[in-house]
Amino acid sequence: MPTTPDPRPLTGEPVSLDLLNTRWMHEGAVQDLLTDTEGLAVWLFANGLDFPADDATLRHVLQARDALRAVVDGSLDEAADRVDAVLAHGRVRMTLTTQGPGESAEFSDPSWGPAWLAARNYLELLGAAPDRIRHCAHGSCILHFFDTSRNGTRRWCSMAACGNRAKASRHYARTKES
Repeated sequence: MPTTPDPRPLTGEPVSLDLLNTRWMHEGAVQDLLTDTEGLAVWLFANGLDFPADDATLRHVLQARDALRAVVDGSLDEAADRVDAVLAHGRVRMTLTTQGPGESAEFSDPSWGPAWLAARNYLELLGAAPDRIRHCAHGSCILHFFDTSRNGTRRWCSMAACGNRAKASRHYARTKES
């Protein structure tokens, strides 16, 4: 269990997007949870990932975050190979259990586990509803979320934060004009 609390403004997203959300804006400056292994421990704990928070795992998680950011914020055509490079370090092994069919993840090196799981989760989100992987609509926000709203129209990472700021800005602009 980490010794510091999770400082991020948005948590609880699927692991791939939660990894992207380890970078966020605060008072106009980019904050980064993954600057050291203590921050990695916070992220691993928040996602229920039982892996050591060591330098090798941090290096691999940062590689996965960069690859995911490239495909989510850039071009899938140009950055897919970066995600594939992370996925090359693990595989899914199909199993038969007393409960029926199952699967387990296997890694070439356990330090690739969290990175591989985040990359695989992104593929699952793409398979389920790629149009619901979203970037917050607030111009200065860099957070991502998976839209689980019934009609698929969520625009903000958080209505209380970014949504409210946008509404306040529009209100201020209207009152300033009149």
